[in-house]
Amino acid sequence: MGYLDNSSITVDAILTRRGRELLSSAGGAGFQITQFALGDDEIDYSLYNENHPDGSQYYGEAIENLPIIEAFPDENNIMRHKLVTLARGTTKIAVLNLAGDSNPIVNIGATYTLTPTTNNFNSLNNISETTYSFMIADSRLFTSIIGNGGPNPTQVGSYNAGESVSRTVRGQQLSLTAINSNTLFGSNTSLSTVITVQGLDSGAKITIPITITKEQSQSGFAATDTTKNFAG
Repeated sequence: MGYLDNSSITVDAILTRRGRELLSSAGGAGFQITQFALGDDEIDYSLYNENHPDGSQYYGEAIENLPIIEAFPDENNIMRHKLVTLARGTTKIAVLNLAGDSNPIVNIGATYTLTPTTNNFNSLNNISETTYSFMIADSRLFTSIIGNGGPNPTQVGSYNAGESVSRTVRGQQLSLTAINSNTLFGSNTSLSTVITVQGLDSGAKITIPITITKEQSQSGFAATDTTKNFAG
């Protein structure tokens, strides 16, 4: 959702299919917003001008006059820069480390596991947060999406209704099993989507691409990736 302008409290919201179902059933009684996030995707902080000729009251004038992004249903291009609350005295922003390749390639039918840790959180490095959220942009490419570890881990199956939809699970580790059919590939030799990982204690977030290849290995598993850390 997004604010339409800076002079009113009007909110423009786009509901998911599930949201519309809840809103239309039982007079909308089942549709209750219990969580929300704030972002500053449209803000260019380099426009803050401490040398403004009219004084300190106008340092942020250019930022305040920036156009506000309206809501649109593409999680890859909106709410990419969410606001987080940092503990008092924090001097470094937390970042995520993912053990594995920064652009994993998985064969059909193979299983891929992703284990994040967090740096610069509570002055510690390589710690496992209470839980992480894992958002898969196109869930059709996987027969199972499983969150392991942490309190109340979740899992979902694939969504194969012909529409590319995202699915989100929680846990301290993500386990994906790629589709074992060529149906979605057509003439393509591979299909790609993205995984967005967020630490729910620190707010740190990173997005990486993942590619599913049409080729199936003899073992049914993807080739072993070298282990390295990368931060976002």
